[in-house]
Amino acid sequence: MRTRCLCQICTCGRHRCPHGTTRIYENSGMPFLTTEYLEKYPMYGNVHPPQSLKPKQELQTCRGKMEGITTFKSDYRPFEIVKQPRHVPEEYKPNHGEIDLGTTYKQDFNSYKVQPVAIVRPLERQQVKKGKLDTVPTYKDDYRAWDMPKSEICKPEETYHPPTVKFGNSTTFQDDFVPQAIKPTPSFKPPLVVKRSTVPFNGDTSHRLDYVPHQLECKPARPKEVYKPTGQSFENLTTHRCDFQGLIGEAAKICRPAYPRVTQKSPFEGSTEFRQSFQPWEIPPPEAKKVPEYVPPAGSMQSDSTSHLDYVPHQVNRVAPIRPVSHRRNNNFPFQGKSTTKEDFPAWESCRQGIIKRQQQIPNPSGKFDGLSTFRSHYVPHELIPTESCKPLNVALKSSIPFDNITMYSVAYTPKKQEICPASYSSPPGYVFENTNSQGHQFFRKITPAVKAF
Repeated sequence: MRTRCLCQICTCGRHRCPHGTTRIYENSGMPFLTTEYLEKYPMYGNVHPPQSLKPKQELQTCRGKMEGITTFKSDYRPFEIVKQPRHVPEEYKPNHGEIDLGTTYKQDFNSYKVQPVAIVRPLERQQVKKGKLDTVPTYKDDYRAWDMPKSEICKPEETYHPPTVKFGNSTTFQDDFVPQAIKPTPSFKPPLVVKRSTVPFNGDTSHRLDYVPHQLECKPARPKEVYKPTGQSFENLTTHRCDFQGLIGEAAKICRPAYPRVTQKSPFEGSTEFRQSFQPWEIPPPEAKKVPEYVPPAGSMQSDSTSHLDYVPHQVNRVAPIRPVSHRRNNNFPFQGKSTTKEDFPAWESCRQGIIKRQQQIPNPSGKFDGLSTFRSHYVPHELIPTESCKPLNVALKSSIPFDNITMYSVAYTPKKQEICPASYSSPPGYVFENTNSQGHQFFRKITPAVKAF
């Protein structure tokens, strides 16, 4: 018979096989509570942990007066500073004798006598001239010039006449571009003329013309259902009560220590754990450091610097300028204020173009303002017809029949039999435990009922 796992037997979806962290289950059915870590690393005997060398935080009482000596003051010893001797360069003494200009190249590589290289090119063969040489190339022989007539110039002949007045000739721009009068562009905007209608406003709109009122149909009355009580009794059981059954056990004990109540008559001792552990120390007042008096040095101060002693001033002559001497002409006649540009380019009389304004089409009113606007003069008041509301009236429905305390839930609800999940039992009914695999799944075999023979 095929076996089924506990996960397959469960019908509520809340029961699963207990899986372990490692493969500690075998097919024998009995759990072997060992892991790979316990097999590789066996347990040793009672080995005490190493003691800590950290000093204990005990209260150290005052051992006496505190000295003002630090670790730096006790270990540091001043040394005498010796001035470093200055290196004095030696005087240069030239060597006696002549300089040997020989190099390593001249010693290792000796010169050799070199013979001239023989020419490898072949000897020139002198050709015997037999007749006159024709020096006409192939290009001139094959490609000969044609007698083409010269094309005539289509450009009209212009005889140049020098102008009699200064800057009398006109330019290309003046010849091609003739000045024209500026014409205002016509406007395509419709005229702002108010069109007054002579027909009075009749109050008809598109909604009033197109809307067709329809008569509402009467809502059918729904017959009231007669309450029929069920014959089965309500078990008053929920899913939580069926699936989660309470286990019988002792009540949990409170681990909280007993709280002794302090009566109001007992006086307060005035001592705390902080006051007992940390007692005040007597700290002497700090000593004031004596500043030594300033003693001025004996003798006079020399205000000479290195620059004053080493650099002696010299008398230097002033450098004469190298620029050439300017020869200015002293003219006594007054300045005329004329130039070539002013004579050739005289100022033209130019007038600014005026603003182009459009003529006003609507004439301005001449009389006094009456206080009437366009809306007030054209608007015709009409009587408003209120629209009928289709909303039902908020009237409370009173009934003489008493309330029967019947709801839709009490009428339509039919209690069903609560099925208990077979996996919630320690041994599912109708199944026999067979084995547990290495992954922790529990398999059960279904019991087949015995068939009686005839």
